[in-house]
Amino acid sequence: MVATTGSATRDGWSSRSAFILAAVGAAVGLGNLVRFPAEAANNGGGAFVLFYIACIVLIGLPVLLAETLIGRHGQASAVESVEKMAAESGASKMWGGIASLGVLSAFMILAFYCVIGGWVLSYIWLFVEDLFVSGVTGGALTGMTEENIKNLFPALLEQGFTMSVLDLLFIAITVAFVARGVSGGIEKASVWLMPAFFLLLLGITIYGAFEGAFAETIAYLFVFDFSKLTGEVMLAAVGQAFFSLSLGVAGMMTYGSYVSRDVNLAKTSATIAFADTSVALIAGLCIFPIVLAAGLSSDGGLGLMFDVLPHAFQSMPFGTVIGLAFFIMVGFAALTSSISLMEVPTAWAIDRFGFARAPTALAIAALAAVLGVLSAYSFNSLSSFHPLGFIPLFEGEGVFSALDSVTAKLFMPIGALLVSIFVGWVASRQLIDNENGLSGGMHQFWVFLVRWLCPVALTAILIVGIFPSIVGAE
Repeated sequence: MVATTGSATRDGWSSRSAFILAAVGAAVGLGNLVRFPAEAANNGGGAFVLFYIACIVLIGLPVLLAETLIGRHGQASAVESVEKMAAESGASKMWGGIASLGVLSAFMILAFYCVIGGWVLSYIWLFVEDLFVSGVTGGALTGMTEENIKNLFPALLEQGFTMSVLDLLFIAITVAFVARGVSGGIEKASVWLMPAFFLLLLGITIYGAFEGAFAETIAYLFVFDFSKLTGEVMLAAVGQAFFSLSLGVAGMMTYGSYVSRDVNLAKTSATIAFADTSVALIAGLCIFPIVLAAGLSSDGGLGLMFDVLPHAFQSMPFGTVIGLAFFIMVGFAALTSSISLMEVPTAWAIDRFGFARAPTALAIAALAAVLGVLSAYSFNSLSSFHPLGFIPLFEGEGVFSALDSVTAKLFMPIGALLVSIFVGWVASRQLIDNENGLSGGMHQFWVFLVRWLCPVALTAILIVGIFPSIVGAE
């Protein structure tokens, strides 16, 4: 199965399931694995989870469908697809700028995301080495004290050259798949890596159910404390739902452009959102039984992954094997995400300028590598370099954190907000109706959400990102 436009044949997904696996791989990332469980635990447990799921259904899913249908209609890169729909709707091609912002966001995220991917590679190697020392049955990181383990990640951040090499290695792995095309590279990565990811996730979860504090985890994550469901917590749930699905980076437009006409986008988008949400929920049941059994706690984020969990694996039976499996699992999730991020600017350059795929992907990788090396050194020798220090919102942030903040606080919510406005108010209703796979009351409800609720929610995310003091955040 290939996507077609006019008489030209375009590379595309071989099946609906391939598209779903690729899209889920693009969406599932570090936010699902470490940020969501901690957010749930710290913000009312089951009450937060229920509100988060509602946000996925009422905000995330409608925008996901909006982005995907733009791509499928255009059968081209994100920018060209928006421009085509705008032209056919009698609107200005300037609307293509919303996709251009997404392409830029994807490239910027790719640059620092591959640095994180390099960290994961470092920990995979750490546990491979430990396997030869500790053996299969023992705890992880034999002979290391708690202080040694806590110093592993800070010590890595001080090694700019090592992080740069790992960053380049992760980019090289990413470009190896993107350069081979959609069906020949990206799809193959998704079809193999995502099932392996799910098997590892379920396997570690089952292990935690028997060896970890599973009952305590259920109480920790899913107890219903509605008193904690404040306005700040609700906004956190909205933001988590938005970022969890990787909206606003033109990725779903790009992947949607490779979908054939016989695929029902509404049902497919619902499947993608369901799978992504399931990963977030299972991740809590995977990670926290291990963490709580070791008597540890965490507010989430990178500290949970690179500090707390290695310490927890030390005290667990088969800790080395489980630790290695965990970081391989994280590596798979990071790789499928980085592949989607690289594909966005690659597809744009191919369609806009007619470049060949392989050299285009290599050029994108080289540019991302430059920013990636700068990001790696921003934790050590370039720590005093603040590229956006003249802007109060980004004052004191190095290259790594500036790339993260600009995309998360500004570009992504602005891009998704404009997509909602474009699909809800600008694009031809006939074009939208022909693409979305909905009918009757569900169609009307989706239109209402895209026109009204999604813009309001995305505006709130944008405002809180720019003025975090509104909700008491730092």
